[in-house]
Amino acid sequence: MTDMARYLGVDGGGSKTAFALIDDRGRTLARATAPTSYYFNDGFEVVEHVLAQGISEICAQAGGTPADIDAAFFGLPGYGEASADIERLDAVPARVLGHERYRCDNDMVCGWAGSLACADGVNVISGTGSMTYGERQGVGRRVGGWGELFGDEGSAYWVATQGLNTFTRMSDGRLPRTTLHTMFRERLELDGDLDVVSLVIDKWSGNRSKIAALATTVCDAARDGDDAARSILARAADELVELVHTTARLVGFTEHETVPVSYSGGMFSGTDFLQMFATALAARPTKYDLKRPLLDPALGAALYAAKHVGRPLDADALHQLATPTP
Repeated sequence: MTDMARYLGVDGGGSKTAFALIDDRGRTLARATAPTSYYFNDGFEVVEHVLAQGISEICAQAGGTPADIDAAFFGLPGYGEASADIERLDAVPARVLGHERYRCDNDMVCGWAGSLACADGVNVISGTGSMTYGERQGVGRRVGGWGELFGDEGSAYWVATQGLNTFTRMSDGRLPRTTLHTMFRERLELDGDLDVVSLVIDKWSGNRSKIAALATTVCDAARDGDDAARSILARAADELVELVHTTARLVGFTEHETVPVSYSGGMFSGTDFLQMFATALAARPTKYDLKRPLLDPALGAALYAAKHVGRPLDADALHQLATPTP
């Protein structure tokens, strides 16, 4: 063991939970991945099970115990979206760590903390779901993230359902058939188009992650020049820009300031969609500075853990943390 302080970051999500352990010199000591900790889908007991799995692996890699972790931040999906559950969620990490040197919040904070290294600005998340989180001079606000049934505009789930809706309209003649129709039929291995109903609702039981994964089909069709697919992605980009614009206003950025913006989530992994988003952002009268994410959300969570206990990493440590390991 060393005398370096250790900070744990945990980034929950709809498909996986990522763990990162760093020290105050900016060195990444351990990384781990565990299943999703989204308890709305899998029951409350999944949170403790997943955290225990990830922390056990982190400690094994780093050669220590949970007691050696000086501070931790847990970004949990769904946190704050059911007021009655907050106290119960807050108590879970103590049972795994054996101490109370931690804080819990929604996983949106991880994306912001990583992409902007805890600096003032707005981060937009477009993964399975979508939302923004921004801070300015200590004021933080969340916009979006209302769930897949009546929100999450611009997310992979939203893009996928818009794609499925377009597929059905093409199938029954309300829209002309394009490459998008063919790609969905092949991706889903449908004998008949109506089979999509039993597949998604019955066999998949409306599974959030499986549906969201179909966004890649829309992106593939758009890349092939399909106008219907490109229209869906353009609308998704506009929805995300609206989230950013609203967040910037709510945290107090003025029309005379440049607003730093970054992004996280699987929808931004494709350069085509990222360019659509950048174009839509630039069309707004507000001056935005779109930045490539500095750190991933798990490292961001670890960085936030250090900041929260009043020991933020210095510039040299941040540089070290952001430098890829050979």
